[in-house]
Amino acid sequence: MTDLVMRRLLIDLQTPIVGRWNGGDAFRSAFFNALSMSFPAGEQFFIDSVRDGLKPLPKDKRAALAAEVQGFIGQEATHRRIHALFNAHLDKLGYDNWIQRNAQRRRAAHAGDGLRNKVAATAATEHFTAIFADWLMRHPEALEGAKPRLQTLWQWHSAEESEHRNTAFEMYQALGGNHYWRIRVFQYITTTFLLDILRQTVRNLWHDGSLFHWSSWRSGARLLFARDGMLRGNYQLWRDYFAPDFHPSQHPAQLSKQWLRDNSAQYTIVGQSA
Repeated sequence: MTDLVMRRLLIDLQTPIVGRWNGGDAFRSAFFNALSMSFPAGEQFFIDSVRDGLKPLPKDKRAALAAEVQGFIGQEATHRRIHALFNAHLDKLGYDNWIQRNAQRRRAAHAGDGLRNKVAATAATEHFTAIFADWLMRHPEALEGAKPRLQTLWQWHSAEESEHRNTAFEMYQALGGNHYWRIRVFQYITTTFLLDILRQTVRNLWHDGSLFHWSSWRSGARLLFARDGMLRGNYQLWRDYFAPDFHPSQHPAQLSKQWLRDNSAQYTIVGQSA
């Protein structure tokens, strides 16, 4: 369990951004744009799943998780709002948010799924965001050349993803979820999440006019498949989820905690006086 707080990020998101905001690199910009375009719909799903998951718990378990869930919802709601502002700039630049529409269609198709499966899907996706977040903290060069306000946006989001990585997982366990379905859902989320992000990245590159540029894919290979790339370098952390005794707290979060300590001037904590 952690003490989660809601933070208000103190950066300018009114000033327009350019499509290749990430150091002028076409692939890095397209990939991070794809992630951002997926966040508002995804985070709403996480909020709804965890909020609904709290209701049927026995009184003692509900009391133990209530504060954690409140903090989780506050953080995810803030992420949803901030990335909606970011995505509004992409929309003005003509980027088509296919991934959001697809997420909404998929959510409608799975509306009848059981509550435990929805919480399991949230826990699985949170595992991805947590290991990607820690990777980003270890690899500041992934945002090299981006304006400081945009670096702060992604680093703050990453820090909070690490901070609340346990919440949905612990709720799934409290709901009586078993290992077999946790892994089945994780396999499904792995496939859909990666394919959706890839497809949106390709669409972004097409819109940018850089889809068929060798430099785009050279950058993509370096970002994702280098020895310590975002995908190749996280393989073992991804695979850890399959262990019957896995818990998200087994993975490191020191860099995220350090960032929050070192960058307290970049945010205010909601509910606390300055």
